[in-house]
Amino acid sequence: MLSLISSLTFLFMFLKHPLSLGFTILIQTILIALTTGLLNLNFWFSYILFLILVGSMMILFIYMTSIASNEKFKFSFFLMIIIIFMMMIITFMYKNPDIQNLFNLSYKMTMNMSKYINSDSLKIFFLMITYLLITLITVVKISNMQNSPLRQLN
Repeated sequence: MLSLISSLTFLFMFLKHPLSLGFTILIQTILIALTTGLLNLNFWFSYILFLILVGSMMILFIYMTSIASNEKFKFSFFLMIIIIFMMMIITFMYKNPDIQNLFNLSYKMTMNMSKYINSDSLKIFFLMITYLLITLITVVKISNMQNSPLRQLN
């Protein structure tokens, strides 16, 4: 799973269309949420992470479709060769046991959620919550103004 995430990250550099970039980020979000859920043995943190990232992706999708609504989506031959090459590498990694052991997730690694909210990082945690709240309020105020960057969808 980690090799697929890293290959999508490598593929991200070659994409040019906003919708394909958004689709790649959405796939990476799903894979990262699954990975954190498997590592934590508790999926509520990964579920919240997925909901936040999908909400922000929806805002970016609306913004990009209002800016580049009539742009044509073309498939690149070079990009298709890169995708096929990466899939062959991933298949090779799963068939070779030596390389597979390097990339295996250890299911014995458990993370306790108290690591996120302990006394050492409590100030940073509350600072992050406050920052996200202020950012949310700012985005709502910007998008509700008369001269907002988003056009009205009727």
